Amino acid sequence: MIELEGVPELIDPVMVAAFEGWNDAGDAASTAVAHLDREWKGEVFAALDAEDYYDFQVNRPTVWMDAGVRKITWPTTRLSVVRVGGDKPRDLVLVRGIEPSMRWRSFCNELLGFAHELGVELVVILGALLGDTPHTRPVPISGTTSDSDLAQRMDLEETKYEGPTGIVGVLQEACTHAGVPAVSLWAAVPHYVSQPPNPKATLALLNRLEDLIDVRIPLGELPEDARAWQVGVDQLAAEDSEVAEYVQTLEEARDTAELPEASGEAIAREFERYLRRRDGGGTPPGGHATDGGDGPPFLRDKRPPKPSNEDDDSSEQ
Repeated sequence: MIELEGVPELIDPVMVAAFEGWNDAGDAASTAVAHLDREWKGEVFAALDAEDYYDFQVNRPTVWMDAGVRKITWPTTRLSVVRVGGDKPRDLVLVRGIEPSMRWRSFCNELLGFAHELGVELVVILGALLGDTPHTRPVPISGTTSDSDLAQRMDLEETKYEGPTGIVGVLQEACTHAGVPAVSLWAAVPHYVSQPPNPKATLALLNRLEDLIDVRIPLGELPEDARAWQVGVDQLAAEDSEVAEYVQTLEEARDTAELPEASGEAIAREFERYLRRRDGGGTPPGGHATDGGDGPPFLRDKRPPKPSNEDDDSSEQ
């Protein structure tokens, strides 16, 4: 049994996790959790034993000097907790690490043990994948879950993905089997500019997370970094006619596919975010923007459910 000393009783806790590696194109997902940890000054309260899950020839430890003393940092997964302030405070349990090399089921069970002991009500796992998407358009974010009821209530897609998966998919299924509500948010990163960092994808993940759990996330310099990133990629693409032509092809395909999707729901979501930030001017960063409402505490997204005849494919990996 996991015993947590020094961790106070948490308020409506949500676990937000991301893992470096195969599930983290452009480092977009792990950077998003690192941003939350940095902005809210997270306090690490637990770390998984690196010996149990990592191949040190794949993920090597690093040596560094501390006041003339050599120290080693081992690759692992760490858990921290942050208190989101405001009129309706809530806690986030942040999980940030590296996709394990082995014993994935034990790895997931250990994380679920922490979730159980901390009373976590919802697990949100962030991921990023390479896709045929142009860098000039909004980053596509897909929200998926294995729970059909949760999919309907939180305006998510019920995952139908089949094929190779990573720790994000395995952890989501472990949550489902353990009876813990779990959601995965995936950002699509242009495959022709996949090298990290990708602040535009990180920003898109944080915006979608903000909508999902109804908290106001301080974005810091991310919006400006995202704009600078796009300008930089624009300049690189303009210098290569083949790349520029390819980007134009992707733009046309994206615009054609999404023309019917330019719905009132998407516009309303952006407008709600604008109002939340404008009206929250006097609220401390991270403060809740709207009242809770009926249902479980984590279900604060009140958008109407999708019609039952929709049957979209999931982008989960």
